[in-house]
Amino acid sequence: MTLRLHSAVVLPADPDCSVLRDAVVDIDAHGRIAYCGPAETAPSGPDAPATTRKLSGILLPGLINAHAHSPMVLLRGMGGDLPLLRWLREVIWPTEAKLRPTDISVGMTLGSVEMLCRGVTTSAEMYFHPERIAASVLATGARVVLGGPIIDLPGIDWRVMLRETDRWIDADGLRFGTGERIELSYAPHSAYTLPVEALEAVAESAAARGALVQIHVAETADEDTAQRAEHGSVPALLRKTGLLDGRLLAAHAVHLSDSDIDLFAANGTGVAHCPGSNAKLASGIARLTDLRAASVAVGLGTDGPASNDDLDLWEEVQLSAMLARLSTQDATAVRAADALLLATRGGADALGRDDIGAIETGRWADLVHIDVDDPAFATGLDVPDDQLLANLVWAAGSRRVTDVWVAGEHVVADGEPTRVDRAKAQADVAEAAARLR
Repeated sequence: MTLRLHSAVVLPADPDCSVLRDAVVDIDAHGRIAYCGPAETAPSGPDAPATTRKLSGILLPGLINAHAHSPMVLLRGMGGDLPLLRWLREVIWPTEAKLRPTDISVGMTLGSVEMLCRGVTTSAEMYFHPERIAASVLATGARVVLGGPIIDLPGIDWRVMLRETDRWIDADGLRFGTGERIELSYAPHSAYTLPVEALEAVAESAAARGALVQIHVAETADEDTAQRAEHGSVPALLRKTGLLDGRLLAAHAVHLSDSDIDLFAANGTGVAHCPGSNAKLASGIARLTDLRAASVAVGLGTDGPASNDDLDLWEEVQLSAMLARLSTQDATAVRAADALLLATRGGADALGRDDIGAIETGRWADLVHIDVDDPAFATGLDVPDDQLLANLVWAAGSRRVTDVWVAGEHVVADGEPTRVDRAKAQADVAEAAARLR
């Protein structure tokens, strides 16, 4: 069925972050955008959609979480006062060794629900048992860019993990599911947890299939000392191994030099900026303004809900701007409009996707409605564009997300998921987490 959403305000997330008033978004029978623009010039008569829904608030693209480990809702709050490497080695990795495939299923289901209810329609996931993650996402109706981690640890063979990803992509293709909800990728954990030959093998496999590679890069200052000593920097190592030649998403990318940024810019590498997790773990403040000045595609990520500790990307929208302003001592470094674009169009660009992240003809109809019956919008919608965007970004955030569509399907209505029972998802996680303690 075709659908028209007629809203008081539409934010299409075009490069100028335009504000359209009294506008409509038409969704075709395949779940893609057919029209976005003023209501007065919208298709009419037999060319108009079969159904129209009137919305009183703000309609914008679904947000994109460019880096997450969402099944870690099971581990939320564990070791929360430790630095990254101790947190991983003493708390997280030992606990993850106890996880069962069913744990991943319930963890991803709740993580997906949490994101959808906050207006996040797509997440880039790196976690174990990726087939379970895919099934959970298909159940909730969200969208995911997914990679099973490739890592070299005692008892774990990176070669087996790489072959599993190869086989899955060769069998099902890069994208599948209704509305192409699943995209498969390669997910080598990091340069410090893999030998050079593994990075080279991943680059070869990904290039042969045109697949995205997700990898942690320079998250903390001391994690990759050996790699920097031998190769100059992790980005320089990624170039040597061929990983920069294809689609690459560098998660965190906190400790980069000018030459590292130039490498990313020259090779079209995307960055998933995770300001909340980086701050909580005292990993540092990424050079967001320098990355943007170099035209590096930057999206926003929450990281895992055990290190953030939530999956609310609106907090990252605020933190990205705040920390950029603070670190540069420039209150104009990242505007509200800039921060909102990082979470939408920027996330799509960082993932190398041109079919999500904006309300444009041909893109998937992944949409979010923000209700404006809230103190944040007490001054109304008839205010200057900059003020409206400021109220949305700085004052409202996710608390007034009421409805969400993915590929044109209504997956959140009146703040609750339509496909799964949120209370049951929470109870399932509580039961699984009790066994892990």
